Amino acid sequence: MSPLRFCFPTTFYPPYSFGGDAVGVQRLARALVRRGHEVTVVHDMDAYTTLHDGPMPQAPRRDDGVEVISLESRLGPIAVLLAQQTGRPTVHRRTLTDLLDNGKFDVINYHNSSLVGGPGLFSYGAAAAKVFMAHEHWLVCPTHVLWRHNRELCDARQCTRCQIRYHRPPQLWRHTGHLVEQLKNVDLFIAMSEFSRQKHYEFGFPHEMEVLPYFLADPDPDPATDSVPEPPPHARPYFLFVGRLEKIKGLDSVIPVFRDYPDADLLIAGDGNYADTLKALAVGAKGVKFLGRVALDSLTEYYQHAIATIVPSVCYETFGIILIESFKQRTPVIARNLGPFPEIVSASGGGEVFDTQADLLLSMRRLQSDPAYRETLAANGYNGYATRWSESAVVPRYLEMVESVRR
Repeated sequence: MSPLRFCFPTTFYPPYSFGGDAVGVQRLARALVRRGHEVTVVHDMDAYTTLHDGPMPQAPRRDDGVEVISLESRLGPIAVLLAQQTGRPTVHRRTLTDLLDNGKFDVINYHNSSLVGGPGLFSYGAAAAKVFMAHEHWLVCPTHVLWRHNRELCDARQCTRCQIRYHRPPQLWRHTGHLVEQLKNVDLFIAMSEFSRQKHYEFGFPHEMEVLPYFLADPDPDPATDSVPEPPPHARPYFLFVGRLEKIKGLDSVIPVFRDYPDADLLIAGDGNYADTLKALAVGAKGVKFLGRVALDSLTEYYQHAIATIVPSVCYETFGIILIESFKQRTPVIARNLGPFPEIVSASGGGEVFDTQADLLLSMRRLQSDPAYRETLAANGYNGYATRWSESAVVPRYLEMVESVRR
């Protein structure tokens, strides 16, 4: 394949980002550059500064060969609100027009487009092949996560009341034909899992979607560098949770299990707006330890020495990147029987799923008391990562999809 010129419009891009979807965009951009393609990322710094508290990170204009363009204006939050309310590029319209409509790019891959220009951005760059990757359920859900009224799984639309419950202004453009018309400009829609594709269809998404999962770097070719480090980062046996501390991540149903489980601790790596509530819930549970945000290198060690990684999300995720990160470190997972998690666990054989706290407790005991069984799950998970969710397994499929659209 001849080198292609890609543009990635996205609301968030590291280090100006909050979650795994932005890291997934970064991994794809860097992987394409390593294969000889050109990638320009356009992200909305106004969106990050509006939603972020604390000092601003600093980032270069090039990220491992990826050109990075940061959209920033003096209007700040007003610019973000205008994009959110109109579903169109507003403050940055001229910049985006000049960038996308000049024929510079062969492929425009829209990622999280909600605050960088909404669906109105889909009509820009008519000369390019256009791809949309559904990192969230934004195409069918104003709050992105199908978690209705911030308290329950969504099984029927109550969008206006739900947005008010989230303290977000209702998006009037969703009550017009704007989204339907703009979707016609996109050539290929990609869901991150079969579950997410079906959930889009269930909520009325009118176009076909392909499935392409997230991926991690390829296995290290040198086994000596892939060995488990010593000593463990925690003195006692432990299970691990990794992720943002939000209500939808389901930790408040896991912490009580460890009040009556003296054989191992629960280590919680991450931070977020639900941290204080969870810490209050954990008072008196001596085995529950909050690590705060953990650097990536240290996080690898925590994965490697865990009995298993517990993934208890109570919302509909689009994928489950924590699962494959755990598999990469040869650590099994115990994931809630919800969303794409059963799909990933079944495809890999790298863990177990649970419905109730009693199920979770049984899985914990089984993996801790039977090392041979745990090692079987660990080997299965690692093999699944290497063959299904590594860069070499996913990026060529992505390029095949892109080339098919271009033809």
